[in-house]
Amino acid sequence: MCGISGLFRYKSAADPSDQLELEAIHFALRRRGPDGHGLWWNESRRLGFGHRRLAVIDLDDRALQPMHLPDQGLSIVFNGEIYNYRALREELVSELGAVFRTESDTEVILRLFAAHGPAMLEKLRGMFALAIWSESEQRLFLARDPYGIKPLYYAEQDGAFRFASQVKALVAYPTLSREPDPAGMVGFRIWGSVPEPFTIYKAVRAVPAGSWMWVDGGGAGEQRRYAHVASVVAGATADETTPVDDRVAEAVADSVRAHLVADVEVGVFLSAGIDSGALVGLMRDAGQSHLRAVTLGFEELRGTPSDEVPLASRIADRYEAEHHVRLVTESEFVDCAEAVIGDMDQPSIDGVNTWFVSKAAREHGLKVVLSGLGGDELLGGYATFTSIPALRRYGRLAHRLPFASRFGKFALTRFAPDLVRKNPKLLGVLDYSGSWAGAYMLRRAVLLPFEAERTMDADTAREGLERLEPLALAAEAIRPEPVSDTARIATLEASLYMRNQLLRDSDWASMAHSLELRVPFVDWPTLHKIAPIMARLTGGAGKRALARAPSLPLPRESIGRARSGFNIPVAKWIGRTNAATDRLASRHWSSHVANAFGVA
Repeated sequence: MCGISGLFRYKSAADPSDQLELEAIHFALRRRGPDGHGLWWNESRRLGFGHRRLAVIDLDDRALQPMHLPDQGLSIVFNGEIYNYRALREELVSELGAVFRTESDTEVILRLFAAHGPAMLEKLRGMFALAIWSESEQRLFLARDPYGIKPLYYAEQDGAFRFASQVKALVAYPTLSREPDPAGMVGFRIWGSVPEPFTIYKAVRAVPAGSWMWVDGGGAGEQRRYAHVASVVAGATADETTPVDDRVAEAVADSVRAHLVADVEVGVFLSAGIDSGALVGLMRDAGQSHLRAVTLGFEELRGTPSDEVPLASRIADRYEAEHHVRLVTESEFVDCAEAVIGDMDQPSIDGVNTWFVSKAAREHGLKVVLSGLGGDELLGGYATFTSIPALRRYGRLAHRLPFASRFGKFALTRFAPDLVRKNPKLLGVLDYSGSWAGAYMLRRAVLLPFEAERTMDADTAREGLERLEPLALAAEAIRPEPVSDTARIATLEASLYMRNQLLRDSDWASMAHSLELRVPFVDWPTLHKIAPIMARLTGGAGKRALARAPSLPLPRESIGRARSGFNIPVAKWIGRTNAATDRLASRHWSSHVANAFGVA
């Protein structure tokens, strides 16, 4: 896990300011990789690479980056982990006679690229953002993993192409425009995060998940998608015969084994929920004899149904894990609030929980942890798997009635104004519930488009909505459309909420503490295995199967426990009106974030 950066002056040789700019970008990424760093310029001084290393695989300095294959004229900077790199290495040795000088996954990528070009991406199992320079072709290749676990941003201005692992790094030097992007501003208000490929700045874009691109003497070329969640789910042949429990157990056990590949200890985030609990059991099954699990606790929740510590402790005991409970107090939250926002790469209403549990993991000396993120999206664990199809059915019926939307809005505003004030989304139900994209937005949006408009300058809102097209963004996520309701919602959640918020927040919040966070339930081969049975993951069947996946299943109380989580005390703390929290109590957390980013 690392931070990568680069600058390609494709119209002329770099000048001294380019070197200063790359150094500034490189410095801004320092906490992503405290174990080593490198800056390199090619002979023509047109291409520069920067790398910050968090050493996890092949800890020797021979694996430092940027890494080069002089005989092939290739150089790479790479952020992430390739879990099947050993099998790929053996394949390269046996089929091509490749000779390796390191034990790293980075060198495997380089040699795969030399042999297969962009097609090598489909061989990689893992999370990655990478850039490869071809000296012979004088062009730059960039790519990102299928789910978009690892971020990759770029900016093109004045004949130069820049890229980095974080948006804030790209604007660390004053060369690049910091003009806010109305699409990003509107996107944050609607979704609670900035949806890719937009960012909070007009000049900066995200390389889309599952995509690659070339940059040559003419600048950035067309982005090509090689992996798409909807295509996998919609294209899967339904399996009506394999027991759900068997398919889920086989898929997740294989993924956990793969995600334990490391030359350092791998720990785990543990809550009282099924996802993280199953991870601990599956790690034990995979042969990890010493397990360390980290749980967050809150004194004010002690003894209440929302306290996750007692059940998490029982799960840790069940699987003989060394359990570390970290108490977070209100005063610590207030003291750290500005640091959290300072570490936040783009505005988000989430990520606070991951920031604190990552801090706790690092305090205990862990460098790599597994997280249960993605289990709900993959296995139908959210309430959205029932509420969105219900909204959709209601919307289709209502849209058959002439003037239903207009009459409904009139009736609500005329006869139930207090209800509308408390829940403005009611006015959008008849407009949006008729489509899957609209129903999803109703359920997941923080503000609907007409609400977001009221919080912004009219011209900015209009431009932002025109460029963002929030309904089209959601509709594209399920094109081609999966055949079952469960598969549709799984695809929407993975491609929008999980990608734009959960994964992105997990990246910046963990890397702020130089911690590698791995997500076994967000795994491309696992999606291929689960997609054929998605239609059968209804009524909690998927999560029950996950709870039974370890050879020693989770305790029964884990399966029936209602979802709670870290956000409950945070919401209370933000709402306090005493002097200690006055700075935060005056506005909702999202407004505080928006002000900090200058998008209020």
